[in-house]
Amino acid sequence: MTANQKRTNRKVKGKPRKQAKRKVKKVSIFDKMLRAMPVSEAQVQKGLTWGLVAVFVLGAYSVAHYSGINDRIKAEVATAVGNAGFEVKRVEVSGVNRIDELKVYEITLAQKDRSMLLVDINAVRDDLLADGWIKDARVSRRLPDTLVVDIIEREPVAVWQYKGNLSLIDKTGYPLEEITKEEIPDLPVIVGKRANLKFTQLDVLLDVAPALRPMVTGATWIGNRRWNLEFDSGETLALPEGEETASAALLNFARMDGVNRLLGRGVVHFDLRDAERAYLRMPPKPAPADPES
Repeated sequence: MTANQKRTNRKVKGKPRKQAKRKVKKVSIFDKMLRAMPVSEAQVQKGLTWGLVAVFVLGAYSVAHYSGINDRIKAEVATAVGNAGFEVKRVEVSGVNRIDELKVYEITLAQKDRSMLLVDINAVRDDLLADGWIKDARVSRRLPDTLVVDIIEREPVAVWQYKGNLSLIDKTGYPLEEITKEEIPDLPVIVGKRANLKFTQLDVLLDVAPALRPMVTGATWIGNRRWNLEFDSGETLALPEGEETASAALLNFARMDGVNRLLGRGVVHFDLRDAERAYLRMPPKPAPADPES
């Protein structure tokens, strides 16, 4: 065997190959947050997409508004935004109790332009406030396609009667709605010219005698100077002029009623206009029966 053959048959010992180490993929904090959220990654991506679109839309509108771009370009931008899905399709209304909710929808959607950018929120609010029942209204956009309307209604506290007309009024005297006699609710009826504008004064006056307040069914504003009160037991109480004088007279009457039970005793009219004395009027006595009848 030759030397070359020995070299050929000799096993060459080499260094063992090192196995390649697997690289550990680092998880970012953002990925950890996504995995911890109770929504899928697809939903998050969709939300981010809509958010970017919203930012773009608002940015385009701001540029158009502050850079002096003409109305035609603004309209084209708004139309494109509407075609992209930012068009009024829904109205959410809250706070409605007495007024017709459909009427609120009609007022809110009355504008011709339905693009979310072209809807004049201030004009919608003004149209809503034109309704007597609506004391205040807040209108806002919720992208991509919803207008949110929050209504604050007026509350009826009395019925105002003047020249045969009946109207519900709130505590400021604001007329809310005309009604018929059959529709009168369980509220006090105030009578007289501009009596509705004096309701706040009447309300303060009745606070002087809280025990009598539930018994008062109505009041008449006499000569634009003073009040006559009507009670559920049928009596009328004539009060003097002046807020302080009327309050003192009503308080005095409440004390006398508490001691002597004036109401419900058959008296028709109490007159306290004179500070020195009170006058009473009894119902007329029935005529004697004719003995020959």
